[in-house]
Amino acid sequence: MALSGGTDRGSHRMDKSIILPPDEIFRNLENAKRFAIDIGGSLTKLAYYSTVQHKVAKVRSFDHSAKETDGDPLYEISVQEEITARLHFIKFENAYIETCLDFIKDHLVNTETKVIKATGGGAYKFKDLIEKKLKLKVDKEDEMTCLIKGCNFVLKNIPHEAFVYAKHADSEFRFQNTHPDIFPYLLINIGSGVSIVKVESEDKFERIGGSSIGGGTFWGLGALLTKTKRFDELLQLASKGQHTNVDMLVKDIYGGAYGSLGLTGDLIASSFGKSATTDKEFSKEDMAKSLLHMISNDIGQLACLYAKLHNLTRVYFGGFFIRGHPVTMHTITYSINFFTKGEVQALFLRHEGYLGAIGAFLKGAEEDNPNQYSWGENYAGSSGLMSVSPELNPVQRARSGTFDMLEMDRLERQLVNLPLLHDPTSYIPDTVDLTEDALARDYWLYCFEDALDGVVKRAVASQKDQPEAAERAEKFRQKYRHKLQTLRHQPFAYGSLTVRSLLDTREHCLNEFNFPDPYSKIKQKENDMALKYYLKVVKSVEELSWEQRQFALVKGLLAGNVFDWGAKAVSDVLETDPEFGFEQAKQQLQERPWLVDAYSQWIERMKGPPHKCALFFVDNSGIDIILGVFPFIRELLLRGTEVVLASNSGPALNDVTNSELQILTERIAAMDPVIQSAFKEDRLALVQNGSSSPCLDLSRLDKVLATVVRERGTDLVIIEGMGRAIHTNYYAMLSCESLKLAVIKNSWLAERLGGKIFSVVFKYEVPSKSQEQH
Repeated sequence: MALSGGTDRGSHRMDKSIILPPDEIFRNLENAKRFAIDIGGSLTKLAYYSTVQHKVAKVRSFDHSAKETDGDPLYEISVQEEITARLHFIKFENAYIETCLDFIKDHLVNTETKVIKATGGGAYKFKDLIEKKLKLKVDKEDEMTCLIKGCNFVLKNIPHEAFVYAKHADSEFRFQNTHPDIFPYLLINIGSGVSIVKVESEDKFERIGGSSIGGGTFWGLGALLTKTKRFDELLQLASKGQHTNVDMLVKDIYGGAYGSLGLTGDLIASSFGKSATTDKEFSKEDMAKSLLHMISNDIGQLACLYAKLHNLTRVYFGGFFIRGHPVTMHTITYSINFFTKGEVQALFLRHEGYLGAIGAFLKGAEEDNPNQYSWGENYAGSSGLMSVSPELNPVQRARSGTFDMLEMDRLERQLVNLPLLHDPTSYIPDTVDLTEDALARDYWLYCFEDALDGVVKRAVASQKDQPEAAERAEKFRQKYRHKLQTLRHQPFAYGSLTVRSLLDTREHCLNEFNFPDPYSKIKQKENDMALKYYLKVVKSVEELSWEQRQFALVKGLLAGNVFDWGAKAVSDVLETDPEFGFEQAKQQLQERPWLVDAYSQWIERMKGPPHKCALFFVDNSGIDIILGVFPFIRELLLRGTEVVLASNSGPALNDVTNSELQILTERIAAMDPVIQSAFKEDRLALVQNGSSSPCLDLSRLDKVLATVVRERGTDLVIIEGMGRAIHTNYYAMLSCESLKLAVIKNSWLAERLGGKIFSVVFKYEVPSKSQEQH
């Protein structure tokens, strides 16, 4: 976010003409409490805890004891205010400190706050200014403790936090899926000097080594050699330099490789070795490059020796020397790769600059115990990882006058792995990584932009009674379009770009402008309609022979899955032809053999003994859940299999939520004794999945669900729908039998998979013996 007005970087005097777009940066300040600040050599990071009021759509069952009339809706939807906790982190240049402190002072309403936690080298320098402006006592925290606390927090709560840097790949940033157990790891912090810290648990870490040759050495020696005082400019010079003009290589000494010692000719034998023997002048660029290699290689070798000594394979790098600079990330990566022969990867962190502030904040918030909760990045309010390629900003990374933000929302539920994942460490939810697949990226970005008008129209229609809804919807449009444009240029802004992250960002932006559930009325109407046909569907299936019945149930499940407002091909039909129903949907389906067809294996399995317990991740409201899923699970219940229906905790598109499903199940139970007895005897259980996404991440599920799955001895997992079984989990390996089924309602995706629109995927997988023992 650029600010008007220049600053004199040398002194910390302020240019008073700087106008902050405050509501955009210091958001929710009026409810803020618990402040922390981390002041480095050039950047300040501010953290605070705040509460956000959100509108949420709640559904409540009517009292059905009175005589029902046909016209009554099934349940009532009321929009209520809900208060949730949010963490705000803001990063800006030190030159803006005074303006920012003034702004906070003017807008801070909460007077309970008496203390501000501070860390970083600049904390003592600005102590008086902070105390005077904010009337808060500055309480200093140890820098290293804060750093580690912050590092643990982001690794635990942000799935795509760590990345490997690959300079020449299509996608420079390769995000790693965070291992469920983040310990132990090595943190190499390259500031003025180098600190090497071994982290073993939340509270146990030790500094096991370090070096005085670090970022300050590169900056200091670089300034002496090139007369360039600015760190960014030095890096700029280095990125253009040719180190071989200054360094002595093995081939300069031996005329080629030194075979018996296994040294290639291009290896640096002596940094700056040529400058002693050559009379010519060296360019600033070449000297800066040589110096960068010298220092990076030195740090890389140290890091490798410590990693070997302590038997650690996870090595994270941070500190101002790294801070997202491609030049230093590349040289460190190269060095680590060289010294460990590729056994250890250099890992960098997306929010590396915030670690100290996050840690200081957590120290101050211990009584709230933030670590007992799960947190999620709010894409709507976070600026994401900016592109830092020097080619984009030839002068320097012109970030002066920009503010970076990170927001984390406290999640209602604690999230854990699905216990049935075959190997949680290698599980990747998303099927396609759009950061690496340019064709798919262009298509999906176009697709989401193309669908934007429809989403805006739907949002306004869902709040007809509110005159200012159109204005909010317009703000939503601008915000989401802006996110899509950012992602077009910087696909890695929020970690790996996937269809799931595009959908989730859209949901976050809708919530931001108080459209908590744009499809609530559509869902209500479709649920109402589908219930009227439930008994008819069950009756028609019951009349069939066993084999025909199994096929009819699967076909019903697939036909139900056609009813998805998230797919434009379907929403266009539903808008124009409200009569489009279950039977028409069956006719749309591809005939067998399907695109992926394991139906014969499934039917063979159904002839065998019943499963103990089936976990079913459900998808859409209306026909899908009522006429597709319920008849199907009814058959499983009759076979003696227990069933757990896992549905979303919060709304996304027209997916059925847990609270809606409670009401639907009660209504179906009132009509159908099979469902009623199963529900009463707890052989049919409804559990929320902890998510408000149209997709499914099996490594971040509600803890209660994980317990239920374990306790019931679940031996079959069914995942339904395009979002949960195609965009995510298509390749997920489970340690029990699984059924993944969906109708492909997007012609581009269908063609890519080798089919046509309305092609069917019916994937039944049985783990191999080795997987089951896992």
